[in-house]
Amino acid sequence: MVLRERYTPNELEQLNFVDRQHPEFQYKTEFQSHEPEFDYLKSLEIEERINKVRWCTTPNGSLFILSTNDKTIKLWKVKEQKVKKVKEMDTNSFVVTENVLLSEKSFVGVQHNPSFNNGYLLEWTGKIANRSLPSHQGHIKAANIGDFACSRCRKVFAHAHDFNINSISNNSDGETFVSADDLRINLWNLEVSGQCFNIIDMKPSHMEDLTEVITSAEFHPFHCNLLAYSSSRGFIRLVDMRQSALCDHSARILREEEPRGSKSLFTEIIASISDIKFSTDGRHILSRDYMNLKLWDMRMETSPVVSYKIHDHLLPKLCDLYNNDAIFDKFHCCLSGDGLRFATGSYSNLLCIFTHGVGNEEGVMMEVSKTPCRRPHLQPTPRARRSSLSNLARGFYRPGHENSRLGSSEFSHDFSSKLLHLAWHPRGNVIACGAGNSLFLYYA
Repeated sequence: MVLRERYTPNELEQLNFVDRQHPEFQYKTEFQSHEPEFDYLKSLEIEERINKVRWCTTPNGSLFILSTNDKTIKLWKVKEQKVKKVKEMDTNSFVVTENVLLSEKSFVGVQHNPSFNNGYLLEWTGKIANRSLPSHQGHIKAANIGDFACSRCRKVFAHAHDFNINSISNNSDGETFVSADDLRINLWNLEVSGQCFNIIDMKPSHMEDLTEVITSAEFHPFHCNLLAYSSSRGFIRLVDMRQSALCDHSARILREEEPRGSKSLFTEIIASISDIKFSTDGRHILSRDYMNLKLWDMRMETSPVVSYKIHDHLLPKLCDLYNNDAIFDKFHCCLSGDGLRFATGSYSNLLCIFTHGVGNEEGVMMEVSKTPCRRPHLQPTPRARRSSLSNLARGFYRPGHENSRLGSSEFSHDFSSKLLHLAWHPRGNVIACGAGNSLFLYYA
């Protein structure tokens, strides 16, 4: 795990940056979060790959980070410490008492002097009595050479999930967090690593009766009792943890009406929600499935406020996407601090940004690379009648809120390069995008 810190305006001035408004980040520290493990009971190899990272509230100047791989969650503390370098030191053999036995003078040339059983010389004891020992502080001079960030693992939360962990989320109370796998959601306390509470369990008595799995879980930004989680059927369930210890009954379910027509093999796959995010005001939820990016109002359960079509042009290629497993890719989404702009990723390392509530619903595509190429959103053009599969994938959309397709059918995607992970700064227009083994920061 690598941490970078933003330069302050004074630091930018000292480094002679021309544009001081443009954010610049410097290397802070890095550490190994997880190591490869092996579960001998299940004969399963656990990779060191990190699935999720979350910042925790900081009661002091230290940084607290939650990171998880498929099975184990760790709480890390990153703290800055001042590093000093010795500039001048007295080479007297009586700097510290422990060095008397190791100094050459104590063994050679003074062996005729009587000594006690503990090895201290009479000369040394005499100086102790006369308080004539050299001052330790007056013979060592040190200088500060800077601050150094050190990391330490505070807690390890393990052995609570039978399936791979897909999401973790911090609570607004600053004391608890949840971890979710395919069938269960557990509630943890940050100070207690040996115990957790299972608050949602979707595992049926017989696995043959399994109809859906949990794909993502997220706490409300300021109501610590509200939790939202999504499923592979395209549902978003909102639960109130005050109602019962096991939140089997959802307080509200956000879902679209099922379209008419016959279903296909790909209908449920492309309806699976891969990520959900709350807006900062707590009134809206942004969700991403394979085809669309949707904004939901928590007070409207039957349809989203607006839907943005990301992969509508890939409908004729669903069979090929299924054969190469690309249809199972999990794209994430994020919102700006004001809740008016949304972003998600696509193939060919494309970053898709949309603005809500400003005239027509147009978006912008930009390739995430060292030399980005901005592609404007195409205007809607007359299209032929869609097939039944296309109608099923598009679902139901409110009149007047149907967005044009992102890209065209003639545009060829590179399915080997895909932008899956991204995050928006909570207070600034900075987007972090993880493409391959590189991290790109974009500022507007």
